[in-house]
Amino acid sequence: MFLLRPDAETNNAFTYCLAEAAARFGIEIIASSAQSNHHHTDVLDRHGRIVEFMEHFHKMMAKCMNSLRGRWENFWSCEEVSLVHLLDRNDVIEKVVYTLANPVKDGLVDEVHQWPGVNTLQNLKSDKPLHARRPRHFFREDGTMPAEVTLHLSIPEELGDPAEFREAVIAGVRAVEEQKRQERAMTGSRIVGRARILRQSWRDSPTSHEPRRTLSPRVAGRSKWHRIEALQRNKEFLADYKSARLAWLAGLPAVFPAGTYWLRRFANVPVAPLPT
Repeated sequence: MFLLRPDAETNNAFTYCLAEAAARFGIEIIASSAQSNHHHTDVLDRHGRIVEFMEHFHKMMAKCMNSLRGRWENFWSCEEVSLVHLLDRNDVIEKVVYTLANPVKDGLVDEVHQWPGVNTLQNLKSDKPLHARRPRHFFREDGTMPAEVTLHLSIPEELGDPAEFREAVIAGVRAVEEQKRQERAMTGSRIVGRARILRQSWRDSPTSHEPRRTLSPRVAGRSKWHRIEALQRNKEFLADYKSARLAWLAGLPAVFPAGTYWLRRFANVPVAPLPT
């Protein structure tokens, strides 16, 4: 369903919940784009708290939007959130371009700036933050949630010169816009358009269906060797976790590997610190 269909309240709620969750868990937001039934968000997680961040962000957004829509059912899919580890600067640029150009790629608008929902391309260009107020339809005025939030986009130092990063992303988005324009000219297809998007009911849903039972990658990178290294680290994590869990269940001293989430939160098991 189009539960995130753009409008003033939805855009404000998405920005508010994203910014509040990022500040709460120390997550750096690089780019984000909210479509009518999903979102793409690129982040840097320095403290190993991405799972907590996603849980809180999605929980607050679901409750807030269900309150707005007068719903009680699940808001998000019950499938596991797709978290993909990007391995180097070029991979990040590629995925940020994918995120920001998503409304164009999906045939919704001709250029990104025409998308009426949350999309941080203009904020990336201008280096200006996003602002949002506490949604009045859900959060209490005397509650602990902040009355207003500000989201400053991050270009981490690991990505090199910020100006060069911006130029690469902007050029990539323009290339996608031009490519899709040429494809439409050849096929005769048309975009949905801003006006029709705003007229859609949030109860509607796409006519196409997402492929099921496909691969769900954990890492993404152009370099074969970087991918192999990342997959090996994931394999070592699983082996260390399995050993620690067996020892813990046997009542023996056990330290779980950095990144352990569920047992750390719900069973208070000791966890190794993140590598520096």
